[in-house]
Amino acid sequence: MASSTTKSLPTLSGARIKTRKRDEKEKYDPRLFRDEILTGLNEAKDNYEEASKFLDVKGNQLDYRQYADTLFDILIAGGMLLPGGGIKEETDRPYKAEVCVFTCEADLVKMKRHVQLIRNLTRRFKYLTKTYEESMVKILKFLKGFTMEERTRLAVYTGLVLGEGLVAGTILASLLNEHLVKEGLALKFLTKCFEAWLSERDIASVGQALRKGKLDFKLLEFMPPQQQTYEAFSTHFKKEGLDQLVHYQWLQGVKKHKNRLRRQVDDKMKDNDPPMISEIIELCQDYKSTSPLTDSDVVLVLWRSVMDAMDWNKKEELVADQARVHLKTYCELFLPFCEQGTAQLTLIIRIQEYCYENVNFTKIFHKILILLYRNDIITEQAILKWYTDAHLPKGKSNFLEQMKEMVDWLKTAEEESDTDMTS
Repeated sequence: MASSTTKSLPTLSGARIKTRKRDEKEKYDPRLFRDEILTGLNEAKDNYEEASKFLDVKGNQLDYRQYADTLFDILIAGGMLLPGGGIKEETDRPYKAEVCVFTCEADLVKMKRHVQLIRNLTRRFKYLTKTYEESMVKILKFLKGFTMEERTRLAVYTGLVLGEGLVAGTILASLLNEHLVKEGLALKFLTKCFEAWLSERDIASVGQALRKGKLDFKLLEFMPPQQQTYEAFSTHFKKEGLDQLVHYQWLQGVKKHKNRLRRQVDDKMKDNDPPMISEIIELCQDYKSTSPLTDSDVVLVLWRSVMDAMDWNKKEELVADQARVHLKTYCELFLPFCEQGTAQLTLIIRIQEYCYENVNFTKIFHKILILLYRNDIITEQAILKWYTDAHLPKGKSNFLEQMKEMVDWLKTAEEESDTDMTS
């Protein structure tokens, strides 16, 4: 019978197992990486072409993927950043790069050379693009730890890289830190940033980047707490010569408040039958007093809400009577906001657009204007102004022809009135 005892396997003693080179892991040593990068950059001094060539060569020798965060700390701040924003100083070796944003003068021409260096680097090593943006987010959070001069240079640089599209507008959200906002550092930074950004791109491009970054409605939040108003924003940025940014913010404010007002007007119309006209008027007046909305803006909101409140008949021959009854119900709603000719003209132009876009209303444009005229919402001056030179090209010949009889009557009445006054 075979023994049940299992024999142990033989072992090798004194033998050294050699690790294959491909299985060896390189020790992570950011200081060693930093020293090698600093040496090359400081040899290049302010020659950005030489610095760019050096970084290109080193990218094939060093592991940029592993040390990307350290690399961008050096290229922006000049060395390895400590938590909070300081540079890690060492007495036995150079610790700060001569080629970096913080040592570059806040001069657009010189700063653009650094932007070009980053562009070349991220094009050559595309995997660095994401880390570069993450590094910018981190560095902006450390803003308070830098000197005033460093913050100014960083702001100019940030505006330029935003203009080049090297980073997304979302990086600016890093400035929405309670302390940065409260102490005014966020506003100072943003001001210099926009100066540089708008020197390279128009406000349309800047606005598009802000919208993508979901910051288009948040610019007021960069102002100190007691100054987060359109008036304070306008005063500050106009003083800095950034009128186009002020106009952009005003348009965004109008858009935001129009959308909010529209939703609330719609809700009141749905919740009340018949509609509570006085409540809607009060709501609109409150918005006018606390936002940048004008009478013309309110009139546009009201027209859209009023027209959307009705389920319009699909038969063209029935729409005229339906529109007459429906609009007559809401005439009182428009009265407080149509006292000025500008608002009246805005309303007429919007009605022209509406009738052009909705085929069943094409033939009743004149009936709508006559109704509004008889209810004192629009005046003969506004109608004559629209007819003469303020009408839109959309459906022009059709709508002018519809209004010709009324316009001739208004002109005749006006001439008769003038004759009576002079006789």
